[in-house]
Amino acid sequence: MNFKEHIRVIEDFPQPGISFKDITTLLKDGKVYREVIAEMTRRLEGVQIDCIAGPEARGFVIGAPLAVALGVGFIPIRKSGKLPGETIEADYALEYGKDKLSMHKDAIAPGQKVLIADDLLATGGTIATSINLVKQLGGEVIGAAFLIELLELKGREKLEGIEVLSLVQY
Repeated sequence: MNFKEHIRVIEDFPQPGISFKDITTLLKDGKVYREVIAEMTRRLEGVQIDCIAGPEARGFVIGAPLAVALGVGFIPIRKSGKLPGETIEADYALEYGKDKLSMHKDAIAPGQKVLIADDLLATGGTIATSINLVKQLGGEVIGAAFLIELLELKGREKLEGIEVLSLVQY
């Protein structure tokens, strides 16, 4: 299936010069959404994964159903102050400043094999921060899976040594 046909591109959003890849048009089509998760599941066949971690919010949209399909747990990576238990945090850069991502300290046991999942790989900053958090807890990041990869932004370069799976490239 050509997933790109189901992704709406909105020019000059959220600011001039940005070509926004809107996955809501794909998500609203249950058959296509299911096929995205099925295709990722097929491509991950044989990979040892103990759990999937995904940054909010769109990492939940890809990571949680993928975790269900693979029969593993899902670990949410949230913005600072959103998790109720004891957390660890890491800073990451935004276009106009900084923010923090956090995980529960007990989310991952040392040695667990973790796949990071998100909707989009752009510059790699959010995913690199997510990898940092998993490693702080002693987890082993075995790869990262994305619906979309923006090749010209070279996010893979920030994920050195991490196997990257992306279904659609722009």
